[in-house]
Amino acid sequence: MSATKQSHIIDTVKQDHRDIENCHESIINSDDFDTRTRWANQFVWEVATHSIGEEIVLYPAFEKYLQDGQAVADKDRAERQTAKDDLYTFQSMKATDRNFIPALNKVMDELKGHIKTEEEVQLPQIEKALSAEESMKLAETFSRTKLFVPTRSHPSAPSKPPFETAVALLTAPIDKVRDIFKKFPEEQKTA
Repeated sequence: MSATKQSHIIDTVKQDHRDIENCHESIINSDDFDTRTRWANQFVWEVATHSIGEEIVLYPAFEKYLQDGQAVADKDRAERQTAKDDLYTFQSMKATDRNFIPALNKVMDELKGHIKTEEEVQLPQIEKALSAEESMKLAETFSRTKLFVPTRSHPSAPSKPPFETAVALLTAPIDKVRDIFKKFPEEQKTA
């Protein structure tokens, strides 16, 4: 039996970012509405679960371990709110809507700056502040949390624990039932 390699938080979050970027590219490069719809559903799922996972797990870690962590987390929450608002608009669109691609690109453009800052500044800082064991535990908690959070954008939901956690646990089952009736790409990986 081979041991499974545990990831550090920086690797786990970066992989999520690549998954989001890949969904975006798959939508842009698709040549039919059915494929676009499937990838759009996956994009919404990826962004929503990632965002809430960060709010519940990563931002509190920033607050605890980073110098000026509270300010960093508050800034990220504010930036994320704009993306959540626009994701909410995008998730209700059909692939045939003429504003579908512009709405998608608006969400992605908002995420790009956040991703860059997180990968170049915040994640290296949190890795430096944590032991290897703490980083792997945080990555595991982040990944596990994503299994229990809403899979769609709910911009009016609180963005700070404990209220965000409570609302997420109440909203997630409804989203997961809705997901049963949505089309996703064949390699879709939801739990």
